[in-house]
Amino acid sequence: RGSHSRRVGPMTALYGVRQLVDGIRAVRQNTVRMAEEIPESRYDYRPTPQSRSVAETLVHIAWLWTADHLMHAERRLESLDGFDFPALLAMSAAEEQRTRAKAEIVDLLRTDGERWAAWVAQLSEAFLAERVRLPDGSSVNRFEMLLGTKEHEMQHRAQLTVIERLLGIAPRPTGLA
Repeated sequence: RGSHSRRVGPMTALYGVRQLVDGIRAVRQNTVRMAEEIPESRYDYRPTPQSRSVAETLVHIAWLWTADHLMHAERRLESLDGFDFPALLAMSAAEEQRTRAKAEIVDLLRTDGERWAAWVAQLSEAFLAERVRLPDGSSVNRFEMLLGTKEHEMQHRAQLTVIERLLGIAPRPTGLA
């Protein structure tokens, strides 16, 4: 047989909790760097009237892990059927609407990013392997959901990269994170 038939082992050997936590920290570090690069005078900038402002986007990013903590730690949901996503979005929107100075937003990103990473670091593999049923009937494990939150942050960072360009700021490369 060729090399394609060799078994590598469980996927967690390639990307597990430690790698996820390291990724969360790297992604957040780059988000903080972006937040610091954008002048406070431009934190109210919106690419369109319906878009979040820079400040709202950054607060939304800082707040993302709260949804994970709610679903996985506080409620330990086994299914998202009937989960009140509109209420969750309303909680996020309320946080986004609070007036904050740039320094407070940057501190929130740092503090909540580290809180999120520390929380994920203490989760067991057994817990992360638990399946959660989605409203469409499919399921994912908790690890995949947490990885999705990191990816969600990266999606918003991509939006901020476009905003930086619109503001005349040349975004610095961030590497893989």
